[in-house]
Formats: sequence, C-alpha cells, structure tokens
Amino acid sequence: MEWTAEGLLIGIRRHGETSVIAEAMVAGRGRTLGLVRGGRSSKLAATLQPGNTVHLTWRARIEDHLGTFTIEPLTSRAAALIAEPTRLYLAQLVCEHLHLLPERDPHDRLLGMALRLIDSTPDAVELARFELALLDELGFGLDLSSCAATGAVDDLTHVSPRTGRAVSREAAQPYLDRLLPLPSFLTARGNASPDDLRAAFRLTGHFLAAHLWVPRNIDPPATRELLLDRLLREE
Repeated sequence: MEWTAEGLLIGIRRHGETSVIAEAMVAGRGRTLGLVRGGRSSKLAATLQPGNTVHLTWRARIEDHLGTFTIEPLTSRAAALIAEPTRLYLAQLVCEHLHLLPERDPHDRLLGMALRLIDSTPDAVELARFELALLDELGFGLDLSSCAATGAVDDLTHVSPRTGRAVSREAAQPYLDRLLPLPSFLTARGNASPDDLRAAFRLTGHFLAAHLWVPRNIDPPATRELLLDRLLREE
C-alpha cells in the first residue's frame, strides 16, 4: 500500500532511539500516523514541527498497519510561530483539538478551518467557530437552529447545558441560572464583544469537557487558557 499527499503535522512523539511517529491531518484521509525512520536526526528537526505542512509518502504492507512516512517540507511555519506567542498558542491548541479526531476518518472542513486559523492573524471569533465545528464533526454538535421549548427561530439567547439545544429569550427567563448564554455571533455574522467571546468559550468548553475531555479522562489543553487570556486581553 502506498499513497502521497500534503498533510498538516499535528504531533510528533519519540519511537525508539532514532525514530518518531508523526501524526498529520490529510485531506480525504483524516488524522493519519506513520513512522519516520531517523526522525530524531538534526536533519529532520526543522521539518518535523507541528504546524508545518509537508509532502507525505505513506507506505505499509497492509492498509491497517501503522506504516512509514517519508516527509518533505512544503510550508514551514515553526519559526514564524515561535516569534509570535499568540499564534504559537493558537497553533498548539488547534493541533491538540485535531488529536481528538478518530484515525483515518476524513474531516476536510476542520482541516481547512485549521489552516486558515494558523495562517491568519489570531481570531477569537473563528476559534470559537472552530470549536463548535469540532463538536459537530465528532457527533456532539449543538442545535442552535430553534428554541427547544417553543420552536421559535428568533431571539435565541441561551443553550441547555444538558441537551445542547438553543432556548429563546422568553423561554429562558425562569431558568437563567441553569442555562449557558448563547452569544449572537455564533448564529449570525456580526461583531463580538469581549463578554460575547467569554460566553462563547464557556459554551464550547462546557461541551468539550462533557463529551470529550472528561469521558476520555484527559485534561483540557493548558494552551487553551493561555491563548484565551491573550486573545481576550487584546480585544
């Protein structure tokens, strides 16, 4: 078995004394792992950095095997990311989120969003939308199309922390202490205030914890709080 493609490196871990296992997001193939022989050499150090886009050749005797990667650099972002801490934290968080995806399951929408986030000026609004899309692609999407109580499609202001369904302003009134605020920019294009952004990340963080971090017994990415602190301070 063999294929070639471009991939976004999202993780590297040591394997043995001289090799590494590289993890990449590949269009049409999803999160894919491969052994890179000699990957701990100084020659490959600059190439094998999460956040870089590389040309991959994957080979294996049987499709279900781990396989090996031959990697060549295409877009090296590491130096630029290190020079800008906010962009670095953003790239690290995006890569950690992509780790949550199942192996070899295509998620091209998320890959496209990830590349735009990493290559653009850090944008809290787009990051919040990325986290919503991540939940959706993993099967835990929020239903923000209509009110769970009345069916109304307008003036949706809150979300049930249990069901992930939207609630209208009127229906939410008796339960405000139990509901999560829904900032309007998540359902319609528009500006977002710092309070809106805090509400958005509280919302996505709640469901990421409920459906992914807690069930998998993993800690929330440490870079998330560092990044949000920087992004919200800059708003």
